Amino acid sequence: MRPPRRAVMVGLALLVVLPGCAPGRPADELTEVRVLVPNAPGSGYDVTARIAAKALEDADVIRGVEVFNLPGAGGVVGLRRLGYERGNGRLMMLMGLGVVGSQYAQSAPVTLQDTTPIARLIEEPAIVVVTRDSPYRDLTELITAWRADPGAVPVGGGSSAGGPDHLAPMLVADAVGIRPRDVVYRQYDGGGDLLAAILHHQVAFGVSGRSEYADQIDSGQLRVLAVTSARRIPGILAPTLREQRVDVVFSNWRGIVAPPGLSQRDVTGMRDAVARLHDSPQWQTALAKYGWTDAYLDGPAFGDFLRAENERLAHLLGGLGLAGAG
Repeated sequence: MRPPRRAVMVGLALLVVLPGCAPGRPADELTEVRVLVPNAPGSGYDVTARIAAKALEDADVIRGVEVFNLPGAGGVVGLRRLGYERGNGRLMMLMGLGVVGSQYAQSAPVTLQDTTPIARLIEEPAIVVVTRDSPYRDLTELITAWRADPGAVPVGGGSSAGGPDHLAPMLVADAVGIRPRDVVYRQYDGGGDLLAAILHHQVAFGVSGRSEYADQIDSGQLRVLAVTSARRIPGILAPTLREQRVDVVFSNWRGIVAPPGLSQRDVTGMRDAVARLHDSPQWQTALAKYGWTDAYLDGPAFGDFLRAENERLAHLLGGLGLAGAG
């Protein structure tokens, strides 16, 4: 039997005062949830968080979802904030591979192992983009110039060392015979800053997620030279790296974590809410619109995945000679 409304409100009030001690809420009672984005507006995390927040509300899963940005240090500032919010059952953070890389490269005081894993949501390949007036008409021309003088062909990305926009060009460089340590990688704080750098020719090319630059690609401001997926991306007239004799396949992923110290009912409520988001028609429509691959992985399995990713990234950066990058 459902408790009277007054009893529910009293329970919520106690939760605000004593977030680490009060009982949690089932998903249908979650309200005024905040979603922390650990980098700037316009980034891939930001786009994903805002689309997810709208879908949560439109599907009547959570009422009153607020997205806010706390950029800095490739996501480490947001990660530290999450650690300070111990027991806060109304806070989630949208994150991904970039935060795993940042915590490794920067020896973060709070790591993802200190958080509560909620779910992995999506995978997304990277794209290699240039301006429409770029001298590089295809990937072969770009790689030829890059091999001849790596320092004269800087690449830009919206993630710090170890993040997806950094790893993808390093893997490409290694595959085509360029030492990753010779690559000039310029880091920008998210996709918005990177876009400005590309358009103002501060970099020769950029690497980012497709969803961040869909409008600029459609309008012709940017040209895609390659996609890092195993297969071509519908709606983008560009071949894969492998089709252009570069043996690299690479995907980014994004998911949700929460503060440490949550009650089991809070954890269950959050995981249930994200599961309902995943099953909603609103979210399925977003997946198709932005070309995201459904990579849903719940709770404990996502926690295991995060631990494996941390180990994989440490090995990968070390193998590329970039263990001290960043």
